[in-house]
Amino acid sequence: MKKIVLSAVAALALTTMATTVFAADMAVKAPAPPPPPPSPWDIAFGGGLMTDYIWRGVTQSGHQPSVTAFFEPRYNINSNWQLYAGVSGESIRFANSAAAEIDFYGGIRPTFGPLALDFGIWEYYYPGGTCYGSGPLQPPPGFGGSASCLPVPWVSGNVAKDDASFYEVYAKATYTIDAWAFGPTFYYSPNFLNTGADGEYLSGIVTFTAPSSWALFNGQVGWYVSGEFGHQWFGTSDPFYGVVGAPAPASYASGIPEPDYNTWNVGVGFTWKVFTLDLRYSDTDLSKEECSAFTSDPGATVDGTPIAINPVGARSNWCGAAFVAKLTTSLTLGSLK
Repeated sequence: MKKIVLSAVAALALTTMATTVFAADMAVKAPAPPPPPPSPWDIAFGGGLMTDYIWRGVTQSGHQPSVTAFFEPRYNINSNWQLYAGVSGESIRFANSAAAEIDFYGGIRPTFGPLALDFGIWEYYYPGGTCYGSGPLQPPPGFGGSASCLPVPWVSGNVAKDDASFYEVYAKATYTIDAWAFGPTFYYSPNFLNTGADGEYLSGIVTFTAPSSWALFNGQVGWYVSGEFGHQWFGTSDPFYGVVGAPAPASYASGIPEPDYNTWNVGVGFTWKVFTLDLRYSDTDLSKEECSAFTSDPGATVDGTPIAINPVGARSNWCGAAFVAKLTTSLTLGSLK
């Protein structure tokens, strides 16, 4: 009996020692390292094809198809503040036959709960332009063009500088409540399209994004409806765009007051993975005579009513009603990981 008790005690001691050693081994093992923090850097990029490049109600591609692409590095200071800079490009058809529109931009995007803000600067660069409606004349005082690009009377009365490049500063705000997002945008340029006239643009945008339970084709295709109403203000151009012989009582040899106007658009969009198809109607309240003076459309027809800023009565359809279909793709490096 004594031997049995001693054997049991010995076995219990050995078990206790083994458990202690095993526990000690477990205690000295290093914990798994935490995952590395996400990189504050990201890049957004994409491109698209549209049946017409409409900007603020006015075609930039002569009502012809246009292609676009963009590349935008981003730096997230934290979850509420993002710095960004980017470059984008579009094919265009301007009166001065510029090769393309190349945009350089940058700014900061603060976010406060449902309120998203955006402040920045946008440079519109139009390389490869040539003078339209120019000739060997002496520039008038205050002339805004170059010595090699001087206006002379043209068939439509329209002229265009070889360089239309300019910049704008902007501020945007978007407030989101459930499926609704809305807010104002504001842009300012001291020299809009290099006309010499300052420009301000203010608009309001409303978007309804359907919840996922409303998605189409078995939940594969999301959709949204959006609309915008905006107003564009202008100052007076430099003498390059001035006119003589304007109807009384005004004569604008020293520059024309570029026409202010309202613009609006409404459309529906469909999203599938990284693709978006946007179908949109756009229009302005500019008359065809005002549109000709504003755009310098080389295809304007001289069959309208003369007005002070357009004494030959040239008419352009570059500012009228238009329907645009736009297919784009947009993604980020972060979304690919």
